Amino acid sequence: MNELAKYQIDQIEQIIAQDHLVHWELKRGKREDIERLISISRYRGIRHQDGSPLRGQRTHTNARTFRKQIRK
Repeated sequence: MNELAKYQIDQIEQIIAQDHLVHWELKRGKREDIERLISISRYRGIRHQDGSPLRGQRTHTNARTFRKQIRK
C-alpha cells in the first residue's frame, strides 16, 4: 500500500465498491431497516426503541443491558 500512488488506490477502491457492499453501506442499510420497523410500529421496532431484547429472550432475570436502561 505504501508503494502505490494515490490514483492507484482510488482505482482499487472504485473496483471494490462496484462489486461489493462497503462497510458503511451495510451499516446504513441496517439502520434504514430499523428505522422502517420503528416508523410502521412493528413489534421489533418498538423493542428497538426501548432497547429491549428483540427475539423473545427472557427479560426478568437476564437482559442486563435492558435493566440498566430502566434504572436511569
